[in-house]
Amino acid sequence: MTAVAASARWRALGTSVVVIATQPRELTDAAARVHDVLDQVDEACSRFRDDSELCRVNAAGGSRVTVSRLFVRATRCALRAARLTDGDLDPTIGSSLRAAGYDRDFAAVRAGGPVRFVRAGGWKRIELDDAHSTVRVPAGVELDYGATAKALAADVAAASAAEGLAGGVLVSLGGDIATAGEPPDGGWAVRVTDDHSSQTPGEGQTIALRSGGLATSSTTVRRWRRGSSELNHILDPQTGAPAEVCWRTVSVAAACCVDANIASTAAIVRGERAADWLESLRLPARLVAADGEVTLVAGWPAPEAD
Repeated sequence: MTAVAASARWRALGTSVVVIATQPRELTDAAARVHDVLDQVDEACSRFRDDSELCRVNAAGGSRVTVSRLFVRATRCALRAARLTDGDLDPTIGSSLRAAGYDRDFAAVRAGGPVRFVRAGGWKRIELDDAHSTVRVPAGVELDYGATAKALAADVAAASAAEGLAGGVLVSLGGDIATAGEPPDGGWAVRVTDDHSSQTPGEGQTIALRSGGLATSSTTVRRWRRGSSELNHILDPQTGAPAEVCWRTVSVAAACCVDANIASTAAIVRGERAADWLESLRLPARLVAADGEVTLVAGWPAPEAD
């Protein structure tokens, strides 16, 4: 990603955070607002802190839990993702991830013994009472909002950061990007690669993002070993096993980061069907196969010739 005017970088939610403001004098205020939003999302949706609302719901043994409006919004977002993808994204995947060994912040995940796969608990079993701000899941069902909460955080943070400012703001959370306000001339220059945390450019493409959001889902970065198996963090809810690696990376542009993330993650799960599905939705996308071959759909720009 190319900085436009002024940028701030740090780590939160287990990933890299980049905030860019077109007006340098507005960066401090924008970054502070992003900090606040990410803290709130962590307190609501983290699977790795015992005091989060998500962990309280998981530990409630089937009882209803009163939650914040932010958690209600995150739950609605996760349920919408499940509906739009026919369950290819399932927020009851928590026990599946834990069984596969992703049971702590990824930086602390270590190789372990033999792997076992557990199917997701079933997203239709989530009971959300929007009016009374309560959530209930059956005993033994574990929520994980990892497929949508980071993208939601990017959207909310960008909107909050840009409120009342003269310029535009871009927020990137591990390569999941949301924009708000007036973009720079020519749009936001964004580098799309397998690993957005890498210090080297690597293979990829630089595009201009003028509004909305962009998300990249990858099977190449968050990987770990269990016995003789090498696993990645995108699981098929129907089996609890990692999605077969048809695509090593899928990047999607959409009206917001949440919609881009839903599509990019589901595309990894859908494998060979993904390109036609994204084309039917008219979502510009760049899909990189396991062998490195690139497929562009729905108007994603072709790379400029050298």
